[in-house]
Amino acid sequence: QLQASGGGLVQPGGSLRLPCASSESGFSLDRAGWYRQAPGKQRELVAAIGGSGTTNYADFVKGRFTISRANFKNTVYLQMNSLTPEDAGVYYCNLVLLGADWVSRRSYWGQGTQVTVSS
Repeated sequence: QLQASGGGLVQPGGSLRLPCASSESGFSLDRAGWYRQAPGKQRELVAAIGGSGTTNYADFVKGRFTISRANFKNTVYLQMNSLTPEDAGVYYCNLVLLGADWVSRRSYWGQGTQVTVSS
């Protein structure tokens, strides 16, 4: 139900933009988050965005990453700038969708997209 893409190989200091879109009909975007998992480590929250557009970032990405949303497309983006090798890992998106009844909610996870930062 989710399409996440945008990962790849980038040099240190480079940028990537990760989109994550839902094709679920009859539901709109409520809130979303991006997570990452490095080899041998647990999945951790990178950034989140609420229904009102409020954002929350992990300390290690503040000032470098930006999460945004395009409500009419049920899409969330993660703009990643000034990437370092420590940012490498598999990035997962999580979208929470709100039904037309304003009560029903569905949570979906993307399949993960690999980000590699290396020269």
